[in-house]
Amino acid sequence: MTKTSLIAVARHQLEHARTASSGRSATSVYSGHERVLRQTVIALRAGQRMEEHESPGESTIYVLSGRVLLFAGDVSWSGMTGDLLIVPESRHALEAEEDSVILLTVAKVGDPVRSTPHQGI
Repeated sequence: MTKTSLIAVARHQLEHARTASSGRSATSVYSGHERVLRQTVIALRAGQRMEEHESPGESTIYVLSGRVLLFAGDVSWSGMTGDLLIVPESRHALEAEEDSVILLTVAKVGDPVRSTPHQGI
């Protein structure tokens, strides 16, 4: 078993985002080619945006700190510390209203581990 302090990871990523020219920083806390689930801590300085994109699978955003806006077309959802946002399956974008850190969780679609027939006994 592995234990990770998301509070410490969030603090570290936000420090990086505040000094990075891009205004953001990210690190995977759970991932791998053999895994369906992927979790990434992403820090964004206030005003920074992850431009419109599609998700590789079912996704959620847990706001570890700050305030963010999740956009999908003409609809938006606001999230603040402690909120869980379900990411729509349509194209979407995310913007930090203040310095923010999120935990992005994605269950990848079409995972080769799950779709490969078992070669067992």
